Amino acid sequence: MAIARALELSTAASRRKLWMQSLGGLLLAAVLVLTGLYVHYDQEQLILTDQIRRSVRGSFIHLSDGAVHYELGGPAEAPTVVLVHGFSVPYYIWDPTFDALVRNGYRVLRYDLYGRGYSDRPNITYDSALFERQLTELLAGLKITDPIVIGGLSMGGPIAVGFAARHPEKVRAIILIDPAYSAGRESSLEDQIPFLGEYMMAVSGAPSLPEAQLDDFYHPERFPDWPGKYRVQMQYMGFRRALLSTQRNFSRRNQRPDFEQVGRSGLPVLLIWGKEDEGVPVETSDLVRQMIPQAEYHEIEEAAHLPHYERPEVVNPILLEFLKRTTAAQSGSQ
Repeated sequence: MAIARALELSTAASRRKLWMQSLGGLLLAAVLVLTGLYVHYDQEQLILTDQIRRSVRGSFIHLSDGAVHYELGGPAEAPTVVLVHGFSVPYYIWDPTFDALVRNGYRVLRYDLYGRGYSDRPNITYDSALFERQLTELLAGLKITDPIVIGGLSMGGPIAVGFAARHPEKVRAIILIDPAYSAGRESSLEDQIPFLGEYMMAVSGAPSLPEAQLDDFYHPERFPDWPGKYRVQMQYMGFRRALLSTQRNFSRRNQRPDFEQVGRSGLPVLLIWGKEDEGVPVETSDLVRQMIPQAEYHEIEEAAHLPHYERPEVVNPILLEFLKRTTAAQSGSQ
C-alpha cells in the first residue's frame, strides 16, 4: 500500500509539473505572439522635430502645451474664419474650404489639433480644456482679437460649440459640418483593464484607420491617395496615445450643455450634413437642431461624412452666402 501510494503521489506530482511546464510554455508563446503583433503594427518610429517641420507647408507657433502647426491666409483686415478639423485627419481635410474662402477675401485660419498632423503630441490629457486652451492661445499668439466665425467638422463640431458656449464674446457665428455629438458614454472594458486600450489601439485601432477614412466618402474611389496621405502623421510618436486619450476624455463626455448653451445664445449657426453619412448619421441633425433651434440647415445629396470635401461646388456657395450675411450684419452693428 505504501509503495502504491508513493507511486500515486509521484505520478500526480509529475502531472502537476508537466501541466505547469505546459502552461508556462503557452504563456510564453502568447507573450511572444502579442509582442510580435505589437512590433509588426507599430508605425510610430520617428520623433517629430523642427527639421521635419521645416519641410512642410504651413507655419508653427509654440504655445504652452507645445508647437502647433497652422496656416493663416487672406487679408488681415477681413473677417476671420477659424476651421477646426475632426478626430484624427489633420488640417488638410479643409483644403477645398480654405482655398475657396481665401479666394473670396476672408482671413482663414486652420490648424492641427494637438496629437495630429505636425502639431506636438504632449503626454497629457486630451480633453475639452486642452482643445479650448489650444485655440485660445493660438488666437492670442496670432493677435486675432476681433470676433471669429468658427467652423467645426465632425469632432471639431463640439470643439467649436464648446468654445462658443464659453466665449460668446469671441464668436460672430458658427459653422458645423456633420458634427459629432455625445450625450456621455460609459467607459469600455479596454479602459478598465490596464494597458489593454493602449495595446488594442496599437495592433488594431490605429492600423485600421487609413483605409477606414475612405468610409467618410460617398465615392471613395475618387480619393485613392487618401489612406497614404493619412499614414504620414502615424509615424510620429504620440499619435496613438493622443487618439486614445481623446476617446477617453473628450469623445465620451456629455456635450449637450454646450450645444444647448449655443442654442440659447442666439449666435448664427450654419449646419451642413452629408445625407449618406454613416459615421454620424444624418438623423443626428434632428437632435442638433432641437438643441440649436436657430441653426440654418442644409442636407447635401451624394455626400457622406465630408460633404465640404466631396461636394465643394455645392457646399462652398452655401458657406459664402452665410458668411456674407453674418459678417456684414455683425460688422455693421459694431
